[in-house]
Amino acid sequence: MTPFLLVLSSPSGGGKSTIAQALLARRHDLGYSISATTRPPRPGERDGEHYRFLSRDAFLAARDAGAFAEWAEYNGQLYGTRHEELARIAAQGRHAVLDIDVEGARQLRRTMPGSVHVFILPPSAAALAARLRGRQSEAPAQVRQRLEHAAREVSAAAEYDYVIVNDDLDAAVRQVEAILEAEGRRPARLDGLSLEVERLRREVVKEATGITTAGAGA
Repeated sequence: MTPFLLVLSSPSGGGKSTIAQALLARRHDLGYSISATTRPPRPGERDGEHYRFLSRDAFLAARDAGAFAEWAEYNGQLYGTRHEELARIAAQGRHAVLDIDVEGARQLRRTMPGSVHVFILPPSAAALAARLRGRQSEAPAQVRQRLEHAAREVSAAAEYDYVIVNDDLDAAVRQVEAILEAEGRRPARLDGLSLEVERLRREVVKEATGITTAGAGA
C-alpha cells in the first residue's frame, strides 16, 4: 500500500494530539510527524519527542530555506512540518500522522492532494473550555484567546474530508481507524493492483473458454 498523510485538526483542546497518540499506540503502520515550533515546552514535553523546539530565528531560517511542507502562526507562535520528517516516515512504509492547525492543513491540501484530512470537533464549548483550563499551564487571558480562536477554527470543519465529534475518546479513535482502513483500500493506493487485476482477468477468461456446452439442456 502506498503511504499517505493523515491530517488531524481541531481547536486547541479538541483532542487531535491525544487521538494521534492513541492511534500510534494501537497501530504499527503509522508514524508521528514531529512538528517544529517556537513556543516553549509545556511541563513534561521533550524536544524531539513531542515537538522540535526552535528559536524564532532558527524557525524562520528553516522556512526561508524551504524546509517546511507547511507552516503557520498560532497565538503568536510558529508551527511547521518539515519535509525531512515526512520523508523519514514514508521511508519506513508508514502513513504519516500530523496534528496541525487549519491553516497548515489548507497548505497541505493544496500541495499534497492525496492527503486525508479529519477535523475533530469538541462535544461542546463547555467541554472545550474545561479541557483548556485543565492544562493549568496558561493564564485566563490565554485560555480566552484560545477559545476565541476556536470559534473561528470550527467554521473550517466543512473543508475537511471527514468530521468526528470527540465526546468519547475510544470511539473517536475507532472512527479514525475506520477512515484509515477505508482510505487504504482506494485503488490508487494499492500497490500492484493493475497486475493483480490483469492476472485475475486472464484466469477468468481461461475458465470461461474451458466450459463446454456438452449436456446442456439434458
